Amino acid sequence: MNEYQYIFEDVKNASHKLLGVSNETIKKVLSDLAELASDQSEFLIAENRKDLDRMVPTNPMYDRLLLDENRIQNICDEIHQVLNLPSPLHEVLESKTLDNGLELKKVSVPLGVIGVIYEARPNVTFDVFALAIKSGNGLILKGGSDAEFSNLAIMLLIHRVLEKNNIPQEAFQLLPTDRSATKALLEAVGLVDVIIPRGSQSLISFVRENAKVPVIETGAGIVHTYISPSADIAKAKKIILNAKTRRPSVCNSLDCLIIHSSHLEKLNEILEPLLEHQVEIFADQRAFGSLATHPLISPAQSQHFGTEFLSLKLAIKTVDSIEEAIEHIQRYSSQHSEAILSENPSEIDQFLLAVDAAAVYVNASTAFTDGAQFGLGAEIGISTQKLHARGPMGLKELTSYKWIVRGNGQVRT
Repeated sequence: MNEYQYIFEDVKNASHKLLGVSNETIKKVLSDLAELASDQSEFLIAENRKDLDRMVPTNPMYDRLLLDENRIQNICDEIHQVLNLPSPLHEVLESKTLDNGLELKKVSVPLGVIGVIYEARPNVTFDVFALAIKSGNGLILKGGSDAEFSNLAIMLLIHRVLEKNNIPQEAFQLLPTDRSATKALLEAVGLVDVIIPRGSQSLISFVRENAKVPVIETGAGIVHTYISPSADIAKAKKIILNAKTRRPSVCNSLDCLIIHSSHLEKLNEILEPLLEHQVEIFADQRAFGSLATHPLISPAQSQHFGTEFLSLKLAIKTVDSIEEAIEHIQRYSSQHSEAILSENPSEIDQFLLAVDAAAVYVNASTAFTDGAQFGLGAEIGISTQKLHARGPMGLKELTSYKWIVRGNGQVRT
């Protein structure tokens, strides 16, 4: 038995007790947590600073790691959104009476114990806890060493609120940052029901390849936006700027702009706002030939396509048809978020039908792929797979179901 077995058993045993906690009590826990986080913002920022001081500011993870007053307030707002959502539990999903008189009901239940492995994202600690307790799930968190002080501070507040409301703290645990804890969590068959990784493609691949527990992949975002011949260029400029520069370090930010060749003469105009925001451009041969000389613009290399930049960098691909645009997306997409900018209904329908991604946009920024923006309160991750859940995962995606069968002496012949 490894040293973490006892922790996993405690979480599993305590998670059963969550089924008896009323939704009103859970709402009180979340309300108290939001209030405490706001009151303790200086403490959280000070602990977060210890993590930030160990990371180079140019690291794309630095922005994800950062906590400030505004971000803490946003976290508190998302906690309030979660507490005000209806409980996803005990919902009758299907009911019927068989010819033999058996009454069947399909009812939503928690997944059980969720393990979350994540990197420099302390907001995940808040978000995942809120979703887990609201959906009746126990939780085992495995954060990275880069956010160690931040995560410990957040869990201190969470446990304080749980104790205040007489809910077993053992149901929600943060593992040490060493790698042996990751290995133990990935192999905790029978104690952990599902593992959800959040972070880089390398982290997600490692979890998928080494887990013995079922995994829901929240994959990397290699995001494209296609400017079709009928696109409104004024509209496109705003959308592209937002998708690339709002928060370039997150998975829904734009990585590759696909432009129809009919718009090459407008490419300088389209890119002007991006260059003002210091976005580095890697343009394919045709696009590069149409652009004015600029220190931030250089010819694209093969590695620039299919790359999740997580920074102020953007690749440009020129195409002559929507079929060619779709083919490029199919080749390089991570099936996260893809967009078309078009005023042609038949072209839009073709794109929506052919592009396979968790979220497909028409004339809007891909920055909206987010649990809070989708009305889910928060998210435990954005699933890029197709089994169980796809896209932003909120409360309902953290439930399974069971069949309840009521009889009156029926036996099977």
